[in-house]
Amino acid sequence: MVSVEPSTREPLDRRVNMPVSALAGRRRRGRQATPYVLALPTLIVIAALLAYPIVKMIMLSFQHLTQRDLFTGESPSWIGLGNYTAVLSDSFFWTVVVRTVVVAAVCVLLSVGLGLAVALLMRRVTPWVRILMTVAMMLVWSMPQLVSTQVFGWLVDADWGVLNWALDKIPGVDYTNHSWWVNPVQGWTVIVILVVWGAIPFIAISLYAGLSQVPRELVEAAVMDGAGPWAVFRSVTFPILRPLVGIVTTLSAIWDMGIFTQIYVIRGSKPELDYYNLAIYAYQEAFAKSQYSPGAAISILTVILMLGLMAFYVRQMFRIGDAD
Repeated sequence: MVSVEPSTREPLDRRVNMPVSALAGRRRRGRQATPYVLALPTLIVIAALLAYPIVKMIMLSFQHLTQRDLFTGESPSWIGLGNYTAVLSDSFFWTVVVRTVVVAAVCVLLSVGLGLAVALLMRRVTPWVRILMTVAMMLVWSMPQLVSTQVFGWLVDADWGVLNWALDKIPGVDYTNHSWWVNPVQGWTVIVILVVWGAIPFIAISLYAGLSQVPRELVEAAVMDGAGPWAVFRSVTFPILRPLVGIVTTLSAIWDMGIFTQIYVIRGSKPELDYYNLAIYAYQEAFAKSQYSPGAAISILTVILMLGLMAFYVRQMFRIGDAD
């Protein structure tokens, strides 16, 4: 008979004698820590890649870097919070902040709403139509932003734009040589449509994947109880889909707060002041005006503004991990 050493038997004895509540608490703490442990390698890699540039940008925001310092290699002078004071006391900065938030909110609302509508439509069409829709959206999603922005710029061109030509065919409408950029409302409308057009594929396919996890038995039971389509969606479908909707909404908000390529390219690399958001503002200050330190301060303030959204996104991811 094989003997068992006491040292290997004692941990088992302690587990056997441990109260049930203590075992349950230990398992619960283990489940709560699992998402953090799984996310730790990714966080380490991201920190390794971003730590140096972020630290350099933070240092630059407290300095006064000039072109002379760049050419001579001299250390720029420290001015403390001078850049932040100048930026935060500038009324134009707050105008840009409000514009950035409003544009991002409109883009998120439209992209998530239309993406959810497309996802619901994909559940009702035949399989071959669903395949065609998926292929079309993947082509849109895979198109580089530079290319799609140039296509949209051609569509709304004042001289050769297809949109002006089509609208001009409507009786009583004259859009000959109409510029969509003179009025900022019209110009931002074009930019919002461009952003939403590029965001819908990812959101729609992600939400359709979530809809495929809704048990059909629950839907059939709700229909048997007399619930209509809206009642089924509100009481059965959306509660299951809510965590995923929260994730795609937060991701869309983060992306739309940092819109750059669409604005910069469609305005011919020279966006007017009416088309500044925080990303364009920081770039123009740092590179177009060679105000490197104020540009760094604007970038840091933008990062701080987006940290709340990022924290909410990470929290949603961990919450889904806990639920699973």
